Amino acid sequence: MKAVLSLGSNLGRRFQTLQGAVDALFDAPGLEYIAVSPVYETDPVGGPAGQRPYLNAIVLADTTVDPYTLLERAQSIETAFGRVRGEERWGPRTLDVDLVAVGDLVMDDPELTLPHPRAHERAFVLVPWCQIDPDGVLPGHGPVCELLKGLDQQGVRLRPDMKLQGPA
Repeated sequence: MKAVLSLGSNLGRRFQTLQGAVDALFDAPGLEYIAVSPVYETDPVGGPAGQRPYLNAIVLADTTVDPYTLLERAQSIETAFGRVRGEERWGPRTLDVDLVAVGDLVMDDPELTLPHPRAHERAFVLVPWCQIDPDGVLPGHGPVCELLKGLDQQGVRLRPDMKLQGPA
């Protein structure tokens, strides 16, 4: 199944943290690299005023692990990069790794909701996803590039000076 993961950071060494997250995602079996998007600098959405901008990217991978194992891996990587669970909702963070979609799974339980419940509303997710997967579809919502047409994209700025590398 294809997995779509969103990476974000607005504390510390943001670019280095995103690259470290990409490396860590593929450091264990069960994920095969497909692509990583360009890096975008984005205005914070929600949360407290005065946050610095985020760096965001999307990672595409083929996965043979179940979504709960993938969620556990994402949360372990967040912790390794200094994320503390229970932080202020939509507050600043060293690293955020979200499962946006896993195949065409649609599920809603206390531990995991797929697709991500707000992905269809977030240009910082859809812009980089559309960039690397123009035929991508967000289950239950439709084609990613079509969803973008209804969103304000002003707060999403390409950072051509920053290029994430896939696994070696």
